[in-house]
Amino acid sequence: MDTSAPRTSGTLAGNLHILHEWAGRFGASLTAGQISAFQIYRDELLAWNATRANLTAITDPDEVESRLFLESLWCAAALPAGITSGGRLIDVGSGGGFPGLPPAIAFPEMEVTLLEATRKKVDFLQHVIARLELPNAKVIHGRAEDIAHDPKHRELYDTATARALAATPALVEFCLPFLKVGGVLIAPKGADAEQEIDAASNALSVLGGEVQEIILPEPDSPLSAEHRLVVIHKAAPTPDSYPRRSGVPTRRPL
Repeated sequence: MDTSAPRTSGTLAGNLHILHEWAGRFGASLTAGQISAFQIYRDELLAWNATRANLTAITDPDEVESRLFLESLWCAAALPAGITSGGRLIDVGSGGGFPGLPPAIAFPEMEVTLLEATRKKVDFLQHVIARLELPNAKVIHGRAEDIAHDPKHRELYDTATARALAATPALVEFCLPFLKVGGVLIAPKGADAEQEIDAASNALSVLGGEVQEIILPEPDSPLSAEHRLVVIHKAAPTPDSYPRRSGVPTRRPL
């Protein structure tokens, strides 16, 4: 991706000034070319959402900036040191690319894999990656319950992310098998994050995870005060039998 100069991206193009300011405060300083890439991403997301695929319930361009892009780059505040210079991140249940694709734009040296089970959403993600010329990003079509047992992906990632995928007990079963011991799961959650973590205590024990921290937005942040970033550390290997077969983690959480 050429990040040296800005480009325009049609009628929705704007300077994304909130994203520009706050991404830097989260540790993801953006160039003019990267801001332009986010403009193109926004245009493509809304166009595809209206005509081809159900990617998001958010249809206002300003809310795409504040609720999707900014929340995704907020995850950068919890990334382990050094991962942006060659580490590996997997975004599980990526949907329209959140929260995994914005960090791929912001950190071109980080390898980002977007895992998505719905074909139309996979098509969109592949289109955007090609449109933005992101050599550090790729898409896998599949379910976490299956791909996490593939030796090419099991316990090989430094970081996993997931947004609105499942309640925390099922979420950790989907995501922790992808992480190396020492890796972290970063999950944007709402005001009930603490209760979800309590409900996930057995799952965390079984799967090798430990809650590292819960990050709240800064008081003057454009993010909702109810937002939380749950950060879970992979402290021990996940037993080979997890995740269980498709659908089971959600129906019968640990």
